[in-house]
Amino acid sequence: MTLDISIDDTRWQDVDLTTHAVQAIHAVLGHFGLDADDCELSLLACDDARIMELNTEFRQKAKPTNVLSWPAEDLSSEEAGDEPLPPEADFTGEIPLGDIAIAYETCAREAEDAGKSLADHLRHLIVHGVLHLLGYDHIRDPDATLMERLEVQILGKMGIDDPYTLDDSPNQGRIG
Repeated sequence: MTLDISIDDTRWQDVDLTTHAVQAIHAVLGHFGLDADDCELSLLACDDARIMELNTEFRQKAKPTNVLSWPAEDLSSEEAGDEPLPPEADFTGEIPLGDIAIAYETCAREAEDAGKSLADHLRHLIVHGVLHLLGYDHIRDPDATLMERLEVQILGKMGIDDPYTLDDSPNQGRIG
């Protein structure tokens, strides 16, 4: 796998970001039978200020968010709730997936609010981001149901509890 990680906020180094990112990415790609060695993507580990700039520029939402994704190709299904198209290799034989950005403060705050470890929440957000790169989304209700079901399955295989199980935490399960 070609994984380009840019760490703009040094607090991510204390979380063993690379190990968690590789584990989460491999789990998603393996779930779909994709060979991670054939895939390429990038991950920007930043802070709330930087992700707010990106969120403002690309989504016209002037606020920080936990994770953003930019797919290399639009694989989404036209029909709500249908599976996206599978990614295909380019002329080099690699499968370009796209880019993900994740914000430290938001991720850490959400993990604390939900009573989860930062590592588990980080892996969840990366799984979520990679699913976006593969064409999954949560704008339409049937698509959200499909995406959340996949997240729960993939995270379960990684030994991480269902992030959408509601408890008393105000931000439990919310992504994006």
